[in-house]
Amino acid sequence: MKYDFEDHCWKEMVSEELLEIYKTYRRETYVGKKPALLVVDLYNLAYEGGARPVIELQKEYPSSCGIHAWEAIEPTKQLVEAARSLGFPIIYLTGDQKTRMTGAFSSTNRKSTSVKSDDAYEIYHAFKPEPENLIIYKTRASGFYGTPLSAYLTMMGVDSLIVCGESTSGCVRASVVDAYSHGFHSVVVEECCFDRSPLSHKISLFDLHHKYADVMHIDEVLEHLANRELLKTI
Repeated sequence: MKYDFEDHCWKEMVSEELLEIYKTYRRETYVGKKPALLVVDLYNLAYEGGARPVIELQKEYPSSCGIHAWEAIEPTKQLVEAARSLGFPIIYLTGDQKTRMTGAFSSTNRKSTSVKSDDAYEIYHAFKPEPENLIIYKTRASGFYGTPLSAYLTMMGVDSLIVCGESTSGCVRASVVDAYSHGFHSVVVEECCFDRSPLSHKISLFDLHHKYADVMHIDEVLEHLANRELLKTI
């Protein structure tokens, strides 16, 4: 199936005039030759309170992404299962709980007084890492900042990333921009990323797609991978 470059969730928000301005970014999207799956911050904290509107969860679960997180579970499971079956490296990013608990982690633009559970930053059970999967603990938004992620990717012979996780406007965006700066092509899977704000999600995907990454639908990514495996048998 042929996918149009602009056929994405931001379509109803972006004017024809703006699309005309950005038309020079149009290109063929692709999955790299030796990809790894980068799973960004799919920890328990994002799913607290269940599949409810985010606004209803703010008082008790201020870090939850609510319904947006839950809607992304099934497509993300498909993506993880495909990566496992094809033998791609899977790398999980999550917060460094120890640093946060000691107060060494500081932020200038937001403060949270909510109490985090002991397993807040453990990977959500639907995407449980296997023993061979790499888990990288980070203290900032980007998975590259202050971590050995780039070195591991180089050692594994990875040339590109397939990215899923949260939040689209935060840690996903920061990690993808840094991946671009480190020379790695990235594919951001639209249905497998989410944010507390649908507006931030859509606009972040628009920006990433036109400057730093290829935003692709889950079906599109799975089709690329299936076709690649088919060619190996010919």
